[in-house]
Amino acid sequence: MSEEQTKHLKKPDWLKIRLPGGENFSGIREIIESRGLHTICSSGNCPNLGECWNAGTATFLILGDICTRSCGFCATQTGRPSPPDPEEPARVAESIKLMKLRHCVITSVDRDDLSDAGATHWAKTIREVKRINPGITIEVLVPDFEGSLTDLDLIIAEKPDIVSHNLETVRRLTPRVRSAAKYDRSLRVLRHTASSGSIAKSGIMVGLGETEAEVLETMDDLLKAGAKIMTIGQYLRPTLNHLPVLEYIHPDQFEKYRQAGLSKGFRHIESKPLVRSSYHAEKHIEK
Repeated sequence: MSEEQTKHLKKPDWLKIRLPGGENFSGIREIIESRGLHTICSSGNCPNLGECWNAGTATFLILGDICTRSCGFCATQTGRPSPPDPEEPARVAESIKLMKLRHCVITSVDRDDLSDAGATHWAKTIREVKRINPGITIEVLVPDFEGSLTDLDLIIAEKPDIVSHNLETVRRLTPRVRSAAKYDRSLRVLRHTASSGSIAKSGIMVGLGETEAEVLETMDDLLKAGAKIMTIGQYLRPTLNHLPVLEYIHPDQFEKYRQAGLSKGFRHIESKPLVRSSYHAEKHIEK
């Protein structure tokens, strides 16, 4: 499908998003903004922001909100980030306590400008969250640390309950969709995570031109790497400067993918048009 044709793709009814609002939404926003924190919910233009914030959940974005990479699908700002804020781990931990969360999700921008890609800051954040919130369960959605398993081990050593790293797309489309990440490198991150005894999780977007066979092949690759949980959601173009949507995948196809993944051996699959990697994350830990 050409770029011109994609301009005329009409967004289907099943992708209608409710505008955010409500008492809980305002409370979560106040906690986050008053402490100078970031969430991938807002930085990534997540379609579930209203639903999740009203439910009292948010995915914290650490190491700032400026990424050193420029992926064709991502709404996060690209540029030269500021040095890591040494007070950020404490502010994240305190905010989680104020939100009375029993399960939290933490992610970060890519920080290829740092010698350890931000791994030390990651580890400090997890420790602080656990210290201030005893008994909390934690999912971390980590970058690839440029392939450094030594840096990844700093996060694994803090024993988060789930370690997630997204493939984002199928092998063939990876060079076009992801600016610096590599498909096999990401599989190594997941394989190392799983071999360490951690629960490994990953996610992809569809609607970028992949085929059903490629999605099923990706499932097989993830299972071979040891991933137990997978998310599949519709790619939505953040701006005209990002990759176009080539197809809006019908909800029936998402359910077909979910059933296929479960039959292949995944412990849990979240597969719907508006699913994002941290959507219903609290249910993933239960699984």
